[in-house]
Amino acid sequence: MKVIYKITYPNGKIYIGQDRTDDIRYFGSPNRDLVEKDFTRDEKDDFTIRKEILWKSEPVSIEEVYQQEIYFINKFRSNNPNIGYNMWPKCKE
Repeated sequence: MKVIYKITYPNGKIYIGQDRTDDIRYFGSPNRDLVEKDFTRDEKDDFTIRKEILWKSEPVSIEEVYQQEIYFINKFRSNNPNIGYNMWPKCKE
């Protein structure tokens, strides 16, 4: 099963990603420095994030998975640094 997911951090910022194995333990790979700078040491001591599956399909081509990921990044504007942690595609705002 291939999925597109949305991670929501305690500060309300989001990250959209894809997982081609539907691994419950996978929480994406946003830029570590971008996420780290948004939280104090105390905030990192008790940290809860939410993972939501936005889309899932099997069988589906890798190209379709990428298309869906871009669609949801644009839909939720998670590539806008004020909203989320996606760095691609570049935000046009």
